[in-house]
Amino acid sequence: MKLIAITGGIGSGKSVIAHIVQVMGYQVYDCDSRAKALMTESDEVRRQLIEAFGDETYLTDGRLNRQHLSAIAFADSQALSHLNGIVHPATADDMKRWADERAAQGDEIVFVETALLRTAGLDRVVDDVWHVTAPDDVRIERVQARSGLTAEQVMERMEAQRDEERVAPDEQVIINDNVSPLIPQVTQLLSKSNN
Repeated sequence: MKLIAITGGIGSGKSVIAHIVQVMGYQVYDCDSRAKALMTESDEVRRQLIEAFGDETYLTDGRLNRQHLSAIAFADSQALSHLNGIVHPATADDMKRWADERAAQGDEIVFVETALLRTAGLDRVVDDVWHVTAPDDVRIERVQARSGLTAEQVMERMEAQRDEERVAPDEQVIINDNVSPLIPQVTQLLSKSNN
């Protein structure tokens, strides 16, 4: 089985590419949504987050207090690193279990959607990388439209991901600039992956 990462910075449009391959019949593991689920569902992750960031990490109804955690993590690089050190290993383990299940089901190609390919160490376990790119102004506009963040807040998050946004020489690039057609790019990459 071939495991392909779909990666790119915030607002690049990785989820659009993931949706396209899902519509084409491929399975996609979404690191972001699974990480969020694990922060609520995993007793071990919950325990570590409370220990690191306080009881306010969870609301009284048990949901993750995203505002509290974001305020801490995006204001302090050490806190963000600590958060990642808790969540990334749990997500990577969950993804490996999922990939093993997909292989047992006979899937030949599956995808993992992740913004933090290198930080989470997933670059060492995938067979290929599809790197989704878009101009900064397009990305800022997309993120603002869906999140209500200010342009400055979006730029802060983009800046925090700059190392991740570096395209390695062996990565395949998908241009998602609202001009270049996406389906032909995906189809071409899939035909390369099937060979």
